[in-house]
Amino acid sequence: MNYSEDKYGSTRKVLLVIISILTVLPLAPLINRYIPPIMIGSWNLDLTISIALAAVFTWLILRLFRFLLIPAVALLVLVLLYNQLTNGYGFGRILTDYKTMVEKNWGRKSQKEIDLVLNPSFFEGPLTKTVKSLQSKVDSQDSVVRNFAVRHSLDYFDEYHTKYGPIVRQLSLFKYINAQFKYVSDSQRDEYFATARETIENGMGGDCDDHTILMVSTLKAIGGHCRMVLTEGHLYPELYCGDEKSFERMQQAIIHLFSDQAIDNIYYHEQNGQYWINLDYTARYPGGPYLSEKAFAIIDL
Repeated sequence: MNYSEDKYGSTRKVLLVIISILTVLPLAPLINRYIPPIMIGSWNLDLTISIALAAVFTWLILRLFRFLLIPAVALLVLVLLYNQLTNGYGFGRILTDYKTMVEKNWGRKSQKEIDLVLNPSFFEGPLTKTVKSLQSKVDSQDSVVRNFAVRHSLDYFDEYHTKYGPIVRQLSLFKYINAQFKYVSDSQRDEYFATARETIENGMGGDCDDHTILMVSTLKAIGGHCRMVLTEGHLYPELYCGDEKSFERMQQAIIHLFSDQAIDNIYYHEQNGQYWINLDYTARYPGGPYLSEKAFAIIDL
């Protein structure tokens, strides 16, 4: 073998390594979309599995069907370009997923639990009347409310339904409502609680009470379990996540799907092993900071 042949062989090997890496990079997040979150402490095992499977797949092609590697890469690139043009899972989503994998999921995540302090005068006079009035305004069976909920539960994150399941529908609905809701104060003399239908029909405007009623009504319409928390001069909704394992799954979904937000903490309440996250209109992501740490009443629905 002469020098030129040896040089050609070395160049060819380097080229194959580069192509292999380029194959693994987009394959890993694609595979990860179909693997449920698997946590061992703070270690995201599903992410490691995704990269390992992508590497094994590429190695098998190199080992058994080397001639297919370049066509496979070309096909993958074409699919991603098509998805990019049709708002599917394209290069943009891959870059976002990798950013999440490195900066969020493999980084240190902090949590913050807020202690819920209940006022012992819960069953006294005006407070009881307010609670009953708020409960009466929640109607998840109204056709306008249900149709609104279903339609906007499909606006975002649909490509991650295989990975996270119904969680993505709830997070999509949260994102739409909090992006569109506009704060409008009530009269200084009178407190008005609007139904979810009214808030939808008036263009998504209202105060914290109206936002909370809208959020819990629409989430209930698509199977979510919510409650309202009444504080001094404020009302906000919370979404039930389940036990600690389910909460961890929800947290991973939030960190992943809301990676454009600076998420330092996921704010939640935990009572008897049940986890609830904040969905206030002031929160830019589910589990955003609470406005108040003291509760006068918890209104379960």
